[in-house]
Amino acid sequence: MEIEKIISQIEQQKNLPNLNLSIKTKTEAFTHKLFYTLFDKQTAVKDNLMELGMDFEVLAKLVCWEPGSPCQDIWKDYLQMLPGILEKLNLDAQAIAINDPAANSVEEVYLSYPGFFAIATYRLSHEFYKFGLPLVPRLMTECAHSITGTDINPGAKIGKSFFIDHATGVVIGETAVIKDNVKIYQGVTLGALTVNRTLRNIKRHPTIESNVTIYANATILGGETVIGANSVIGGNVWLTKSVPENSMVSHTPQISIKNSIEK
Repeated sequence: MEIEKIISQIEQQKNLPNLNLSIKTKTEAFTHKLFYTLFDKQTAVKDNLMELGMDFEVLAKLVCWEPGSPCQDIWKDYLQMLPGILEKLNLDAQAIAINDPAANSVEEVYLSYPGFFAIATYRLSHEFYKFGLPLVPRLMTECAHSITGTDINPGAKIGKSFFIDHATGVVIGETAVIKDNVKIYQGVTLGALTVNRTLRNIKRHPTIESNVTIYANATILGGETVIGANSVIGGNVWLTKSVPENSMVSHTPQISIKNSIEK
């Protein structure tokens, strides 16, 4: 096949005029710069905030191609929220340091814990999501997802002092609600019962009340499912119904252990 024909066939199928892959790379750079601005002691806050404002202006022009998209003045309003977001993130870091005996310092949490990076990126993206900014919030959380293996949709509502241990494989859906002082371990899914486009804008992910602990690989599904406060959900549990507060839910597999050496 002649090269001109190949080129023509490829170009004919590139029919999404607003599909610009630089949006993804620019959003990833923007996310990392935000993280440095808030946490790195050596980073000049004033200079970085000015650079971030210019970076955001570029991003806004790339993603707000629909008429009436809410991009004007978002950065100015978002700036007002950054101190409050940082306050919540510091509480998250302290919760991890207090609850994980493997944490040697709060600095270690900021520098090395994938769960903290995922939570931080979620909180930074969530306010953009609430503004209705297209694409950027989702790309921010996908940046954390690719690095940490933790998938938190920016639309989820998460309270104070949130702790994700080990992080890998955690999935938190768009309409999930998580109250204060919740602890989640690796492999936990807070998902929907079914995947159907007609469920858009309907609550389809569970609500986790305050002071709940959810151990590894538990799966909790459904928009009407509520895990009551102070409950403990054991590892590998599969839940599609609510449980009352102060509950302990466990999954008991049948395990057989035999000596493999015959005597």
